[in-house]
Amino acid sequence: MNVDWSKSAEVREIVRRALAEDLGPSGLDVTSLATIPADQTDTGDLVARADGVVAGLDVAAAVFDEASAGTVKVSIKASDGARVTRGDVLATVAGPTRAILTAERTALNLLCRMSGVATHTRAWADALAGTKALVLDTRKTTPGLRVLEKYAVRAGGGTNKRMGLYDVAMIKDNHKLAAGGLTDAYRLVRSAFPDVPIQVEVETVAEAVESVEAGAEFLLCDNMSPALLREVVAAVGDRAELEATGGLTLDQAREYAETGVDYLSVGALTHSSPILDIALDLRPRS
Repeated sequence: MNVDWSKSAEVREIVRRALAEDLGPSGLDVTSLATIPADQTDTGDLVARADGVVAGLDVAAAVFDEASAGTVKVSIKASDGARVTRGDVLATVAGPTRAILTAERTALNLLCRMSGVATHTRAWADALAGTKALVLDTRKTTPGLRVLEKYAVRAGGGTNKRMGLYDVAMIKDNHKLAAGGLTDAYRLVRSAFPDVPIQVEVETVAEAVESVEAGAEFLLCDNMSPALLREVVAAVGDRAELEATGGLTLDQAREYAETGVDYLSVGALTHSSPILDIALDLRPRS
């Protein structure tokens, strides 16, 4: 499911900022400039150092392209979303050695991060297999990397929730308090933004029923036990989609999925996933 990020202005800007962070005000990789002749070329391989799920190969390619003004060529050998094993070659890069090494860490930072998110997400998707429940991400993303991390969730078999505060209205406890109550908050949002999907956070069966009676079609069941979730599922029926959220852990995934909810929302997919270790190995020179 590789995506051609070279056509995405948003991703290109992420790549430029990441490279600028490494190169600083001078724009120089002082080590490579000092040690490598300007006309030297090499070939190298992006190699998995651990088992996992890869995501972000085209993002890494965009880094090499940006850093080299197109002189480094990248040949991608795997597909985003694929399971990989230690030692697998994921991509090959060829071109000016200075440019390859200048781009190396930035490309790997993004690729390892995205692959770590995809790997973690795949573990949740596997745990939910055979149930109707899907794993959702949240807005708990690394600032500036949301579009990449949410893509990585999809590559790992997860589902994106909302991208931001603009595309879905989510009525949480503070909104209810500020608006004078759940039903009033729902009415105000629907009046102001008639075409925007509305989700309502609930903590009790009574709140769930009040929400669907107000018109809500998606409920966030916050910090509920599996037993309480089953009560909500029975009370709501098919009047709304239901999401279990709040401190869920992988060892609980199956138990929560089997309550009959439609989704499990897991902020840890993006805020706590370890990277997947991937390295760049230059091939020996003949």
